[in-house]
Amino acid sequence: MNRLEEIKFYVLSLQLWDECWGDTEKMLTDIRGREICKQLIRSVGSISANIEEGYGRGFGKEYCHFLKISRGSARESRGWYQKSKLFLHENTITSRLAILDSIIAMLTSAINTLEKKNSTMIRK
Repeated sequence: MNRLEEIKFYVLSLQLWDECWGDTEKMLTDIRGREICKQLIRSVGSISANIEEGYGRGFGKEYCHFLKISRGSARESRGWYQKSKLFLHENTITSRLAILDSIIAMLTSAINTLEKKNSTMIRK
């Protein structure tokens, strides 16, 4: 098993990707829905992609930087799911927002931990 796959917020980001794929299927029949789909696919896909890229670069400042980008993508995805209310069932949106809130909270915690660790290393 890849150690990246042991990171909870990464696993959740992949789960969200799979769910997003199905969600966007429902929006493709409407021109307005297709525009939301484009943005949603990009922002949700960016969450896991930036975690992967940062992880691949090691655990220094760059990893923290990519986690911040990932968190920004999660927040953007939150907004696109909220804008999907005319296409998706309320329960679906509530579920996706809960996953995104968990990802955002875990990313924030990881970022704070890494920043503290990096600042401690600089002082030494």
